[in-house]
Amino acid sequence: MKCIELDTDRLARAKKAFSTRRVIDQDATCLITGDYRPQPGDLVLAKVKSLGQHTGVQLRIGRRAQIYVGEEILVAYGSRYAPDQFEAWIPDDLGDCDLAAAGGLASRVVNAHSRMKKPTRLSIQGVLAREDGTPVNLGHYALSEAIGKPPIPVIAVVGTSMNAGKTTTAAALVRGLRAAGLKVGAAKVTGTGACGDFFTLQDAGAEIVWDFTDAGHATTYGLDAEEVIRITQTLTSQIALKECDIAVIEIADGVFQRETSAFLESGYAKQTMAGLVFAAGDAAGAIAGAHWIIQRGHRLLGISGVLTQSALQVREAAAVTGVPVFGVKQLRQAETAIPLLQPAPALSRAS
Repeated sequence: MKCIELDTDRLARAKKAFSTRRVIDQDATCLITGDYRPQPGDLVLAKVKSLGQHTGVQLRIGRRAQIYVGEEILVAYGSRYAPDQFEAWIPDDLGDCDLAAAGGLASRVVNAHSRMKKPTRLSIQGVLAREDGTPVNLGHYALSEAIGKPPIPVIAVVGTSMNAGKTTTAAALVRGLRAAGLKVGAAKVTGTGACGDFFTLQDAGAEIVWDFTDAGHATTYGLDAEEVIRITQTLTSQIALKECDIAVIEIADGVFQRETSAFLESGYAKQTMAGLVFAAGDAAGAIAGAHWIIQRGHRLLGISGVLTQSALQVREAAAVTGVPVFGVKQLRQAETAIPLLQPAPALSRAS
């Protein structure tokens, strides 16, 4: 391993991905090259070698920027779990790898959905490092837990899978709670760093929005339940610090995904969540998910998601589960959102 001097103009010209938004660029003075094993969250300067699925990156400001072969981008190392796109793992060297997510993730793709093109290839130029040779890592810029802040109610939005409608559901719930006069904070506590969900929650009217990149991770794939709990504690306590009345959090992927399942089965989740709203793509998924959630002792507040586009799917899910099914327009109304915060014995930890 060696560290070569980094030209500040070179770093300034690189397109900087959303995943790197908390990094102070001036901290980087050199590039680690040679024999080095990348760590999750390491910042990496990469040259675009060939274009594939991703022809652009989401910038720190949230705008998508086109990328071109031969230009340099600043991204972070991390693994990815995305059933509708890629599964990817951090490589064990600084060899060529893939752009696994538009939010700025350097990784090696091992599985892909059949609709995906080949991933965009990256030639690694080096890992950013400080003057003393210490790698620049997202963990260095993480928020800390706001110790001593009183807990506030937390509603979690979970779902059957990627693209089940979780973010749309969470944003609608933020709107409904705001319409009721509450100061609402929002957070995405697991997933892959990207700007879309972040700004959707912000646009919905959340007073403050955080995600796991603010807690020091480009992605949460591969983390243990304890670290996901730490991320959640950090982000919800920071929401409380902003004097919010309630937090709405989104948990990525489906309830059967490893990190999601482990978190929801933890004592922490069962004790601190005021309730869960479940987003599903169809009635069968809603029924299976509702059963799984209730079996584990959570209070299921309602069902929403893509299935609400079909009146027949709504009817099936409600009839079998006995749980109310809410469309986006309903969740945006105060008269729907506020009752979700009230005790509901019929829905609370039902057998």
